[in-house]
Order: sequence, then C-alpha cells, then structure tokens
Amino acid sequence: MQLVEKYFPNLTPEQRERFAVLPALYTEWNAKVNVVSRQDIENLEVRHVLHSLAIAKAFAFKPDARLLDLGTGGGFPGIPLAILLPEVHFVLIDGTGKKITVVQEIIRALGLTNAEAHHVRAEELKMRGTFDFVVTRAVAPLDKLLSWSQPLLSRKHRHAYPNGVMALKGGDLRAESAALPGRVRDYVEVFPVQDYFQEPWFEEKWVVYMQG
Repeated sequence: MQLVEKYFPNLTPEQRERFAVLPALYTEWNAKVNVVSRQDIENLEVRHVLHSLAIAKAFAFKPDARLLDLGTGGGFPGIPLAILLPEVHFVLIDGTGKKITVVQEIIRALGLTNAEAHHVRAEELKMRGTFDFVVTRAVAPLDKLLSWSQPLLSRKHRHAYPNGVMALKGGDLRAESAALPGRVRDYVEVFPVQDYFQEPWFEEKWVVYMQG
C-alpha cells in the first residue's frame, strides 16, 4: 500500500498493517465470493482503497461522527475509511447477504472496533435520524441516493458541512445533477478526486456532496 502511505504519511503502525493486509484478505475472499471484479483485484489499492479515501481528503470528521456506508458492496468506501478514521463510527449496509458476510469477516480479521456491517437495505434500516453523513460509491443516481439517505440523517448538525450525502461518482454528472430537485441543486458541491490523487485513473472521478 505504497500509494496510501504516500498520500497519508502520518499513519500509525497499526493502520499501516491493516492497509497492508487488505490485498491478501480480498484476494482470499474474492476466490469464494466475487465482491471485487477480477480485473480490479490487481488494482485494489488505486481503484478501491485510495478511491474510498478521497472522501477523507475532501471532508474532516469529528471523532464521534457516525457515518453510514450505503450499498457497501465489498466494503467500500467504509472499510478503508474506518481504518483511516478510528474515532469515527461506521455502519456498512448492503442488500446482498453474501457480500455482507465477506465484509463482516474482513472487519473481524482487521480487528476494526469502529465498524459494523448489516444485511439490510436503506429503506429497511431502523436507525432513523442516526447518522451525520451517508457515504457511498457507484450505487445509484444522485436523486435516489438523496431520497434513501434523508430519513437516516440526524437533524443535529455538528460539522463544517451540514449533514448530508458524500458520493463517489465518475463521468459526466450533468444528467444526474439535473434530475435533483431545484432546492437541492443549490446545495451540491463537486470535488475532483485528482485534486487529491495524481494517478490518471482518477480523471473524471468526483466526490459529490449533497446537503440532506
């Protein structure tokens, strides 16, 4: 995980160790349950781990913040963020049971006490009004992400940005942005990931913030 250490030079020895074992963990589990595409498993650091960490470059979270990773899939962006931000609590959810089983096992193998994973869809989650932010990657269009997330966001704002959604997106966002209600479009900010990471793969990759 040389690139992770390049962009995050102040990692503790425990964080370095956790990032270092991620490729082996995902390679082992991916042979049983396909949570990362076969092509991407060889590019795990850039396309999954570092990509997830772009959220931590764009935003600062208070130590007791609560974040929901909606549609976590194989544990992204939740697991890399939980390693990097040990004082922030993460709840990772997905509607596919096999994927959540893998995520739970990886959380257990890493010894992450600030992360939990559940097999549940956002609309079924009972933690209403619980989270400061929802984070997500390549799950759904922006308007759907916002509608799913709004009931789960706390009305108590404690960060520089009001509680809302932080979505990792790629490509041309104009159509998705146009589909958002007019009152929401005024409270959307887009951060280019290449402002944080120099690798060519991050061209046209964005962190999109939507106020909830």
